[in-house]
Amino acid sequence: MISASPTQTKRYTDLRSFLQRRFGCRVHKITLDAHFTCPNLDGSKAIGGCIFCHQGSGHSTLGALSVAEQLERGKTYLRRRHKAERFLAYFQRYTNTYAPVETLRHLYDEALAVEDVVGLVVGTRPDCVPDPVLDLLQRYARRTYVAVEYGLQSIHDRTLERVNRAHGAAEFVDAVHRTAGRGIHTCAHAMLGLPGETRADMLATAQAIAALPLDGIKIHLTYVLKHTVLGDMYLQGQYRPMEITEYVETVCDVLERLPPGMVIHRLTGDPPRDLLLAPQWALHKWQVLNAIDAELIRRESLQGRQWTREQTRNL
Repeated sequence: MISASPTQTKRYTDLRSFLQRRFGCRVHKITLDAHFTCPNLDGSKAIGGCIFCHQGSGHSTLGALSVAEQLERGKTYLRRRHKAERFLAYFQRYTNTYAPVETLRHLYDEALAVEDVVGLVVGTRPDCVPDPVLDLLQRYARRTYVAVEYGLQSIHDRTLERVNRAHGAAEFVDAVHRTAGRGIHTCAHAMLGLPGETRADMLATAQAIAALPLDGIKIHLTYVLKHTVLGDMYLQGQYRPMEITEYVETVCDVLERLPPGMVIHRLTGDPPRDLLLAPQWALHKWQVLNAIDAELIRRESLQGRQWTREQTRNL
């Protein structure tokens, strides 16, 4: 029987265990809305955003609160709910490097000045990290924890065009290579169940991610929200979301193909209940996570089972 490392309770390298080892205490991310926009929303590259996107990444109710105010509110909640001791400032909504460097420095400094905030997590697009931005993040990484999350979603350009990403896989590969070696924890976002993709397409994305100098991955379910292009496609019978069994099996296939030490930041999504059209099982996050654990046990498998250095491509 294959088993996980004695320091882990999961058959994959989960984020909670990684942060516990890194900081020696319970650390939670606080999601922030710093009022950024996105180049495929503002018309500089495209308009309308990704077809699955409802007013950008995430569902914000933070309004006009400053970064510091959002962090203080988040700290109060997470201390009460999860007994969190330290916090990461997670710049999540929209594209959080899409601004002049001085604007970014001001926002990141504001976050790190808040008591018990021990690092930055910055969600962005791979076409929005010019070298001066990476230089700024590298300077922060010399003194604190810094993670950058790059939205890839799929390695296939035909899919990226279909979902209106307004960038290709080449920009992602370039951004990852330019970030490598700077002391920044790099994470890729991959979505399972995008329109037109087969399981073979999804596994090809996993194998491409496994071949790159990345530290982590977020695996997302493609869920359907109201008032989106994908929502219209679903209502017109042009898109079918994944069934839970199909999703769980594909996630386990992906995990088996990733390097054993790659940190798994996420294994499903958290759709806003009031906007979700389908699939309804996406609302039951713990049911999905437990099913993934059970499937890995059933297979007697774990992360990296089918990964070897020789199998990865030098992208």
